[in-house]
Amino acid sequence: MSQRIEDYAMIGDLHTAAIVGVDGSMDWLCLPDFDSPSCFARLLGDESHGFWRLAPAGGPSSVVATRRRYRDDSLVLETEFDTATGTVRITECMPVNSSHPHVVRLVEGVSGTVDMRMDLTLRFDYGDAVPWVTSSDGLVRLTAGPNAVALWHMVDPIGQDLSTVADFTVTKNQRYPFTLVWHPSHQEPPAPLDAYYAVRLTDAFWKDWSAGCTYDGRWRDAVVRSLITLKALTYEPTGGIVAAVTTSLPETVGGSRNWDYRYCWLRDATLTLESFMRGGYIDEAIAWRDWLLRTVAGDPSRLQIMYGPAGERRLQEWEATWLPGYEASTPVRIGNAASGQFQLDVYGEVMSALYASAHAQGVQSEAAWALQYALVEFLETGWAEPDDGIWEVRGPQRHFTHSKVMAWVAVDRAVRTLEHWPDLDGPREKWRALREQIFTQVCEEGYNASVGAFTQYYGSDQLDASVLMIPLVGFLPATDPRMVSTIEAVERELLVNGFVLRYQTTNDGAVDGLTGREGAFLACSFWLVDCLHMIGRTQDAEDMFERLLSVRNELGLLSEEYDSMANRLVGNFPQAFSHVSLVNSAYRLTGVDPLATEPDIVPTVDHIADHEVSTSPTTSPPARKTRVGGSRRSTRPHR
Repeated sequence: MSQRIEDYAMIGDLHTAAIVGVDGSMDWLCLPDFDSPSCFARLLGDESHGFWRLAPAGGPSSVVATRRRYRDDSLVLETEFDTATGTVRITECMPVNSSHPHVVRLVEGVSGTVDMRMDLTLRFDYGDAVPWVTSSDGLVRLTAGPNAVALWHMVDPIGQDLSTVADFTVTKNQRYPFTLVWHPSHQEPPAPLDAYYAVRLTDAFWKDWSAGCTYDGRWRDAVVRSLITLKALTYEPTGGIVAAVTTSLPETVGGSRNWDYRYCWLRDATLTLESFMRGGYIDEAIAWRDWLLRTVAGDPSRLQIMYGPAGERRLQEWEATWLPGYEASTPVRIGNAASGQFQLDVYGEVMSALYASAHAQGVQSEAAWALQYALVEFLETGWAEPDDGIWEVRGPQRHFTHSKVMAWVAVDRAVRTLEHWPDLDGPREKWRALREQIFTQVCEEGYNASVGAFTQYYGSDQLDASVLMIPLVGFLPATDPRMVSTIEAVERELLVNGFVLRYQTTNDGAVDGLTGREGAFLACSFWLVDCLHMIGRTQDAEDMFERLLSVRNELGLLSEEYDSMANRLVGNFPQAFSHVSLVNSAYRLTGVDPLATEPDIVPTVDHIADHEVSTSPTTSPPARKTRVGGSRRSTRPHR
């Protein structure tokens, strides 16, 4: 059985990543890339679907205490097990810049004597393919179809029930290295790495990278760990950043809101790019920008909301029916059918990301502008169409307020680009008029005066946390009366035990086409932090930020959502969107935001004065709260 999501850690090599439990079991690993079929899938099933455990013999009952940590500012994981006879440490990592993906696990005696057990059950193709296993001195080879894995070791393994096991004893200062490497089955396995040297090199790589972080505020540890996590979710060959390492971890345990997140979402582009730029990592931001340019090139009307790590377009969704799911949460989905949805907001996210990166470099390339020009040309008519919305609902298309706001962002960034680089060709006045048209419609149709808030879609009386993005993207100031009342409405209706729901779901699936509830969406919770700070409620914002930090696991990792009823993390893990939002909120709260000093990157809003009277609420907004609160509960569909 898999463990609680917060009981897992991640190690990675910028091509793929492994999920390791506090019990010493590696329960999820896709080789050779993030979106490849897994060879360990216990996370979504049981031990028969693949795992690799190194732990004291006798199981959990033999362990008196467990401690684990990442080495400072690194992605090298250390886990110590105390037993009645001694203490043992397991140090593990995935070396960066290796020609083949490796997992290095080093077992070292700390004190006394500890009897150890290795269990290796490897199953290719998401737990469905049992490999052919051969063994020789110091090497176990496991092969199935095009894939092969070699395990280099210094123990005496035996075959047992289609698994490879080994018992060995570790004394103080004694070390046993294990190195697992993937290779194509028609090739010989690579020579074994020096495990001790590989750990040192990997530790040095991450510490050297982390030293580039420019944040020096009170939450530095949380910011650095989040930036390391984002870097680890980067597919280095292309610069693409996957949303998470996993697929089908449920948004409520036992539910069916289970999705594959091992892909790159365009809507993450702007916030991720901002996080890297805020943290001082311009190279990563530009690599992400270049991935965007290559990936979205072509017909603007066929822009997808997500792509594979290398820019793949076809992400066909299917179900791995032989996997019982995380804690019986089915179905287990591979691929993501939402890749074919029409979502207006991605045009705004792409335009904003390209705009911000151009300012970071101080130059606007002709190739980037040609793409931006084509995107805005499509939006000249496309913005008026209904879409599937930011949350990728599987219900009817609607005129979602957030989608229209992001269409405005796309046109706004195009206008600002022409203003900043006047030598570029483009119909500046035409696009200014289009920007004004979209702005006016959103203020008239997206704001519901009787509710006192911008609502989920035109004509709706339902709230949606996505409207918290309105001041963050520069559409309206947070202090505009309509936004103040919207922020307070979100607090009343969507804040549950200190965490923000995306919207109120219904069992009949009327909004999103799905049934069942979900946890609170952590990124939305960070957006509320930002908004509270922007309207002057800084203490409330800091209190909520600290509450969000408290639900990280002891390694500083967050999943997509938090179930405040069950008091546990839910959703795919670790989640880029959550860590991106953490970094951005920390910079805003610290008051030293490098992007905020650049008015062209975080645009000022200079076009709203004429609308403040005519479109302001006809009723007085609710009285401002003095502290964060809320009592209503809800759920949502898939991101």
